[in-house]
Amino acid sequence: MSTITVVTATRAEYGLLRPVIQKLAASKTLTLQLVITGAHLCPRLGATVAEIEADGLPIAARLPIFSDDAGEPAARTIARTLTVFDDHFAARRPDVVLLLGDRFEIFAVAAAAAARHIPIAHISGGDVTLGAADEYYRHCITKMAALHFPSCADSARRLVRMGEDPARVFCVGGLGDENIRTLPKMTRQELCESTGFDLMQPFALVTFHPETGAGAPDPVVQSAALCRAMDAVENVFWLITGSNADAGGQVCTAAMQAFAAAHPGRAGFVQSLGLRRYLSAMQYAALVAGNSSSGVVETPTFGVPAVNIGSRQAGRILCANVLSCPGDAAAIEAALRTALTPAFVAKAKTAHSPYFGGDTSGKIVRVLERLAGSALLAAPKPFYDGPVPEFDPLAEPVL
Repeated sequence: MSTITVVTATRAEYGLLRPVIQKLAASKTLTLQLVITGAHLCPRLGATVAEIEADGLPIAARLPIFSDDAGEPAARTIARTLTVFDDHFAARRPDVVLLLGDRFEIFAVAAAAAARHIPIAHISGGDVTLGAADEYYRHCITKMAALHFPSCADSARRLVRMGEDPARVFCVGGLGDENIRTLPKMTRQELCESTGFDLMQPFALVTFHPETGAGAPDPVVQSAALCRAMDAVENVFWLITGSNADAGGQVCTAAMQAFAAAHPGRAGFVQSLGLRRYLSAMQYAALVAGNSSSGVVETPTFGVPAVNIGSRQAGRILCANVLSCPGDAAAIEAALRTALTPAFVAKAKTAHSPYFGGDTSGKIVRVLERLAGSALLAAPKPFYDGPVPEFDPLAEPVL
């Protein structure tokens, strides 16, 4: 049996990977090694490993990579992650390492695997996010990866234009879209009881991360602008979640916590909602706001209005339900007010998600069952200079 190591470092990433991990654990021809790292093991970021433990999934290894210094430069964390995962792969070498996304931690894991010539299967390559360092981390992972599972046809075509062989590119749809369609949601009353907030009233789900691209604005300034805009828009309860582990994330989280504390009855803060509560909140929200990828990638499936602030997600496909705005208070306030109007709410309901792929997680696992340990992955990866084919996320992968 071939061994697949799946690495997860963040709450959002695990939420997307969860159905894939479950299917890998049930596979009769693959052995799962689930490795937990990053924010999952960091108390200041919510110690979200508890959600994985609650799911009853077997954890093969827990590899801490963050120091106690919340302001540690990403390069230091990358260096530590390389060393930690090189040691792990030396001791427990898998046939394939399955990675999702574009974060600096996952880039370092990919580099450690590539240095030991371990094939990498990469989910969500080919996307574009011009306002974050994730943009180049993602494309670096693409060039190290042997198999690709892009989430939409645009991303699949972009991978081929980057020189990836179409025979290695499997356009399977988005895992977030699949989760929304298949995961049982809480009732609105259950969500109220679970969070401790009155969410029977109109509420907005807010997640705001620092921008990390070159010349990124000061997260202190941007988070303060968002807080001023939320303060100005009344008759909405603000359900706010914590920021991520990027440089400046602690600043954003502190600003959101302070806003919630200063506005009891109008706002509430939860460091991490977890997958089921987060998707349940998105389902019932009058509005989703911030600059998380879920605000532009997952909200179209629900048809919920979304306000995308600043440049962090610049380059992603924006559907009819998404309204983008600059990161200053006046622009954010105007966008929030527009998104809550009956006309925009009606427009949002017409959104069509380009990430619909049906059984996305099942297709990923079926490809791995067929190709893990195969001659295709053992052979050197060529640079492809041929024509770019069409891709259909709903089609079953052709092997």
